[in-house]
Amino acid sequence: MDATTVTAAGADAGADSADRDLLLQRTLFSGPRKWVNDDLYSRVSRGVVRRTRTELRLEPGAVVDTNTYFGRFEASYWQRWTDLTELTVRVSIESTGRVDVLARASDIGSHVRTVDMVHHDGDGMAVLRVPLDTFTDGGAMWLEFHAVDAQSTVSDVAWSTTTTRPVRRAAVAICTFNRADDCAATVDSLASDPLVADLIDDLYVTDQGTDLVETRDAFAHAAQEFGDRLHYLRQPNLGGAGGFSRGMFEATAPEAPGPVDVLLMDDDVRVEPETVLRLFAFAAVTREPMLVGAQMMYLFNPDYLLVSAERTALAELKGGLDADEFALRDESVVENLQERRIDAEYNAWWSCLIPGEAVEKVGLPMPYFFQWDDIEYGLRCRQAGMPTCTLQGAAVWHADFYWKDGDDFGQFFSQRNSLVTASIRQGIDPKDMAKNLARTVLRAIVAMQYGLAATRLRGIEAFLDGPDGAFGVGDGGQRALAAIREERAGYPETAKLGVEALPAGITVERKVGIPREDREDQVLAKRLLVQKLGRQRRGVVAIPYEDAAWWHVALFDEVYVTDASQTGVHHRKVDPARASELQKRLASLLARFVRETPAAQERWRRAQAELTTRENWARLYGL
Repeated sequence: MDATTVTAAGADAGADSADRDLLLQRTLFSGPRKWVNDDLYSRVSRGVVRRTRTELRLEPGAVVDTNTYFGRFEASYWQRWTDLTELTVRVSIESTGRVDVLARASDIGSHVRTVDMVHHDGDGMAVLRVPLDTFTDGGAMWLEFHAVDAQSTVSDVAWSTTTTRPVRRAAVAICTFNRADDCAATVDSLASDPLVADLIDDLYVTDQGTDLVETRDAFAHAAQEFGDRLHYLRQPNLGGAGGFSRGMFEATAPEAPGPVDVLLMDDDVRVEPETVLRLFAFAAVTREPMLVGAQMMYLFNPDYLLVSAERTALAELKGGLDADEFALRDESVVENLQERRIDAEYNAWWSCLIPGEAVEKVGLPMPYFFQWDDIEYGLRCRQAGMPTCTLQGAAVWHADFYWKDGDDFGQFFSQRNSLVTASIRQGIDPKDMAKNLARTVLRAIVAMQYGLAATRLRGIEAFLDGPDGAFGVGDGGQRALAAIREERAGYPETAKLGVEALPAGITVERKVGIPREDREDQVLAKRLLVQKLGRQRRGVVAIPYEDAAWWHVALFDEVYVTDASQTGVHHRKVDPARASELQKRLASLLARFVRETPAAQERWRRAQAELTTRENWARLYGL
């Protein structure tokens, strides 16, 4: 890297000058761990090449390009959201012959062009100037290296710009609850890259558990690297909302120097340190303060992207939807690249940067404990004029969501918090929403998930009871968590059994066909009637998780369904008395929902201003 290039936080001696070089991105050639596919970083087009993290060793005639997920400079996003118009690319070269370095670019249609080229002889620094001016709808830039006539080494590739923007403080906030090994590994990963470690001014680790992160060797190693920049905080278990908000709370304290960007990061992600650099660099030059999120790659399938960018459908209480029909989802980004710029509505907090100005303008997160805190905050900022960019080429690896079973205590928080979010951010039509709620609860009942149905009913009740209700947010969610877990324990099908619970010789039933979306309500009514009359198929069967759609499970009167984690099974059995009791509760609750939702919405709207204050969160932290 050129000696004048500094990081987003300005960790160089020249950071206080009016005119400074800002490092935006490095071009790396392989991943941070052996299980990461190097083709996410660089591609060998011809010849013999040895790839390491920061270096290419090319035999004569070899060609390598970085038109890859992590190798590209995502020009469309930088042109749309920042004030940059030109970039400088510096490449260190060692060779006894010639190396050609090409800066290549694409557009929304994947058409490729060359924007600059250098024919470099011998050892030294190749410098390219690339304009950032023709990428509004899509496209990226990358480099191509040709070892023309001699063995050559390419290293220390840096994309930078000159800026007069003020230096921003860089803070990282991680929260954890009894995932000590994962959290320690995440912190140590940040310390593993010296440039990134130097970039971070403050690292807040909020430990809400009993198996403490500070007891792990990896954490002690990271603590030596970060020194007094690492702040280890203990507090009651306030869920993800409480843990992340604590980092935001500390980083934006009135006495803290500013301005600041706070990068929220899950404790169990596998970090690509370069992602941290790219998020802070992007935030340093956006036209106005905005949220900048990383994408999520699957931990068990590390070439695969979860979603390009996300949006909500609040009228249906849905989040995590594709922000654009042309966006990549559940696809390999070794084989596919997203050329079209995809604009996000919000970014989940597996890795998302929050500017300090957001906290100043809209407050801290809602004390939701778990679920929808990131969605609500992103929407709140968006409505206040601070949008979210989900930055392509910036990602962390996180446990694949389809390995997580949806029948757990989190469904209470998801149900309550989604209703609260919809009420505050958009508003609810009570009758239309009642139909949606009926549908979700009845599907659980017909699938013999009685505990799930009860959990969702409790979430609806908590919304109607308001912020100060028995299952409200006055204590940050701790009472609700304990009560929901106790209630769910009374429903046998919520318990995960060992695989040995499967009877010998049990038949496996795969689903056949999928009901048309416009006929799902008719299918639900039919399944409920068949179940009420006791006419479903008799005899116990096994159903794999991927086949456990409610309309398939409802065909049988006793099933063993595989848990999403593939570590056990759930035994579901028709219970007419329980089904009848839950349906009666549902009918009564929905009648109440139609009557009381207008008043409940108003209570939550009025309460939000107080719930998101520093004073309220300080009370919850016990400060």
